Amino acid sequence: MALISQERYAHGQHETLQVTPTLPLKGAVRNAANALSKGEPLLIFDNPAREGETDIVFLAEKVTAEKVRFMRREAGGLLCVTVPEELMTAIGLGFQQDMLGELSTAHPILSKLVPSNLPYDRRSAFGLAVNHRSTFTGVSDRDRALTIRAVGEIVRDSAFMGKRELEQRFANEFIVPGHVPLLHAARGLLAERRGHTELSTALAKVAGLTQSLALMEMLSDDGGSLPVKEAIERAQRRGWAFVDGEEIQQSWFQWFG
Repeated sequence: MALISQERYAHGQHETLQVTPTLPLKGAVRNAANALSKGEPLLIFDNPAREGETDIVFLAEKVTAEKVRFMRREAGGLLCVTVPEELMTAIGLGFQQDMLGELSTAHPILSKLVPSNLPYDRRSAFGLAVNHRSTFTGVSDRDRALTIRAVGEIVRDSAFMGKRELEQRFANEFIVPGHVPLLHAARGLLAERRGHTELSTALAKVAGLTQSLALMEMLSDDGGSLPVKEAIERAQRRGWAFVDGEEIQQSWFQWFG
């Protein structure tokens, strides 16, 4: 895969960095990484024993209003954006479930609303939902695209920023409550959790891409999740990349144990 250009902003200066894929990728995983790097649609299926869902995925920093509209029409689920847990810890934001638990002393009803277990996982990846400060209502395709890109750009630039600078930039750019939920990728990624948040983040990591992805579940006309067979057929008809979560896991554990 070609070198991937990333931008760095420091002390008012603009630099271009060249980042190479960290691992040699093959087959469907390589095609998936190429689709992300080009801003093309990628379909990721998690596992029939987990949610059994297929998500449409784009690299966050490449999201446009047209891509948000595309996801609404082709997927129909909830549009979210992933962030590495390390970044959110540095900013000082936690999982929504944990923050609600901390608020339950002042608002006891919260302790009854936060689930003690989930049918598909041990915890939810959801954090806060945000809007970029330059949006209007925050829900339009244009507004959500702006918010998602801004999240992706902070993740992209975070390796070159200190904790205080990260906190200030995040506070300067976003407000809550908003219309774009943040999904916290587990710190250990696939060694800890194997949801779409971690699968897409792990793929971006092994490909040398920014670890922030826009995700939306693909739904069926019958009101449930789109069957994976239909997702594969649609990907083949439209020329979209498709990858099974098992293939991402194989690449991940081949290199990271």
